[in-house]
Amino acid sequence: MKKAISVLALSSIFIAGSAMASGYRIPEQSVDSTAKAGANVASAQRGDAAYFNPANMSWMADSWHTEVDATYIYLSPVDYEDSRSARFNAESEDEHFLLPQLHMVSPSFGGARIGLSIVEPYGLSKRWKDAYPKAAAEEFSLAVIEVNPTVSYSFAKMVSVAGGVRMLYADATVKSDASGLGRPLSREMEGDTVEWGWNAAVSVKPMDKLNLAATYRSNVDLDFEDKAKLNLLGNRMTLDAEVSVPAPAVFALSAAYDVLENLNVELTWDRTFWSQYEDLDFNFSPAIPGNPYEPAVPKDWEDSDAFRIGITYGVTKSLDLMLGFAYDENPVPDDKINFELPDSDAWIYSIGAQYKVSDKMDIGVAMLYDYKESRKVEVVRADSVYPYGEFTDASAILVTVGMNYRF
Repeated sequence: MKKAISVLALSSIFIAGSAMASGYRIPEQSVDSTAKAGANVASAQRGDAAYFNPANMSWMADSWHTEVDATYIYLSPVDYEDSRSARFNAESEDEHFLLPQLHMVSPSFGGARIGLSIVEPYGLSKRWKDAYPKAAAEEFSLAVIEVNPTVSYSFAKMVSVAGGVRMLYADATVKSDASGLGRPLSREMEGDTVEWGWNAAVSVKPMDKLNLAATYRSNVDLDFEDKAKLNLLGNRMTLDAEVSVPAPAVFALSAAYDVLENLNVELTWDRTFWSQYEDLDFNFSPAIPGNPYEPAVPKDWEDSDAFRIGITYGVTKSLDLMLGFAYDENPVPDDKINFELPDSDAWIYSIGAQYKVSDKMDIGVAMLYDYKESRKVEVVRADSVYPYGEFTDASAILVTVGMNYRF
């Protein structure tokens, strides 16, 4: 049975990635993926292939590949201008984060390769200090760590298949406070969980210059159980609370082609199955009559598409330059937008480089700019705290540095 912590808590939990990609995904988990705006599926050729397309591991050099990356993320403040009254206008806090990643690929064992990735596919934070949005999302954070071992096997040097197990550890903190609106209502919650899923991939090489790939990551329901500290009209209490929400499935199709000997172009389409996020059904134990955080909240998100292009140009035998561009649709209908997820369609631009220091080591750096379109929401709803105005200036900057080592 799906349960929840509060009316706004779980939608708050998953806002973190909204300035990174539509919804709460963070697709960029390596230098190459940052440099190519996420178009790193069919063309994945370094240690990060273990995560982005483990089927490609079969065609990597027969040695150990280790990749260590770190991504700095800056989320700009989001401006909100209310269409009803200037006293509801607000600006979110800016955010700074540093996320490490690890990828490994083994040598061939009888045609099979083993990979391992440790990444952060969802997360970050959003904070509002102004009274109106603070009533919905004063502060919340989500940290998700995924450990993903994989195995690949190739057939006839043209086809490779792979599969793996996903272990997700999620930790979340949510706070809201409506006292600034003259309402003695607040909540404070923390919770963590460990959940499991799977992923699969296939790559086909009909010719040396062309690689076609398909990948799939399964839906994982994140089930939180913890204590909730509530202030309900001056009555303070601590209740047991549970919630289940989806980390939705993702399917990608990708093609990478060597246009020239030193120029590779990848085109990728991926669909995130946000329609799995239908509603939040909230329960506390024990149940408190009149608890405003208890009622079920419909979400009705829609599946969203992202279209990505990545270019890799070998300037010299030691230096690769990469460029990327993507358009990422948002999944949230107008009548479901709230301060926890002021999401909108995104335009993504990126650049990066990899330098071969020696036969054993590459070092890389990449930068990505994520621009969110302004979004005007003027839908009358029954919620006590909801936006009726325009969100602007949402954006993110990513800088990723990394090292690949072969032995």
